[in-house]
Amino acid sequence: MSRRFSRTATVTAAFAASLAAVGAFAPTAAAVGPFDLAPLPLHSLFQERKQEQDRLTVTVVDTNITRADGTYELRCGPAGGTHPEAASACARLDELAAENKDPFTPVPKGQMCTMQMGGPATARVTGTWQGRSVDATFSRKNGCEISRWQNLVPVLPAARG
Repeated sequence: MSRRFSRTATVTAAFAASLAAVGAFAPTAAAVGPFDLAPLPLHSLFQERKQEQDRLTVTVVDTNITRADGTYELRCGPAGGTHPEAASACARLDELAAENKDPFTPVPKGQMCTMQMGGPATARVTGTWQGRSVDATFSRKNGCEISRWQNLVPVLPAARG
């Protein structure tokens, strides 16, 4: 074995061992050589890092549910804050992220929506989600807005009309 190859193998094995020590890598064989490395689960590590940064303030009014109205802090990764359903709300946000859906995108201008009224409830969500800034408003003034609201339950309460 050449000296250069031996040095590369030693460095690679040391790198694999350091990753194994932090739980980010599990070698596929007992003896780790320069070509025995399994791919790192970078996506899951990145998701955990992004999820730690999820921090939202949810303000809800006029839901016709006294205990649902108010301002709540929601933290995800781990779930916490003053939100009454923090774990479920974070799980819903995780589902939407896994589906590559952005629940904070407003209804597009000119969108055809059914003319129905879902009640006077309004909400505002601000903070950080998936590493980006969020400042979104929600209402129940037509079919599109009602659907958008329902998509975000339990982050937003299941309001009554």
